[in-house]
Amino acid sequence: MKSFLVVSYESLMGLILSLPRYRFCIFLKTCLLGLVGAKFGKNVDIYPGVWICPGRNLVVGDNVNLAKDVLITTSGGVSIGDRTLVGYRTQILSSNHTIPPIGQPFPISGDQHSKVVIENDVWIGANCVITPGVTIGEGAVIAGGSVVTKDVLPNTIVGGVPAVFIKNRPSQ
Repeated sequence: MKSFLVVSYESLMGLILSLPRYRFCIFLKTCLLGLVGAKFGKNVDIYPGVWICPGRNLVVGDNVNLAKDVLITTSGGVSIGDRTLVGYRTQILSSNHTIPPIGQPFPISGDQHSKVVIENDVWIGANCVITPGVTIGEGAVIAGGSVVTKDVLPNTIVGGVPAVFIKNRPSQ
């Protein structure tokens, strides 16, 4: 019975999250995710193909843009601040499998959950991977294709695999 409910939920979620980004469709997306515990601010833009699972432990601020095919796992908790842009095909991961001792199979090794915090005014380029436990500081920019494995300081630009400091954002 549990498998049936999980597959049914995933099917419904896949259908709803594939809808276009008309205001009414975004309303449906945020309502469905809200039923499982996600919280959304005002004027959130969710493109088609975004996948958020399971939905609980997700807090999204105001004026956030989640581009097409963004993947967010929320078991460890994910917080996305106001005015944040998340680029196409980016993955925000708050869970990972543990590495078992030699001789123990991976599928039963268990999971580690660790919160991801993305502060206000952050721009995450396309095709990035944000790993569990990372905090991205206010005003930071993550270059496209980067893998963020460590905290990112506010108002810095990072990039690469793994992401490293490139430079500070220019002041006015």
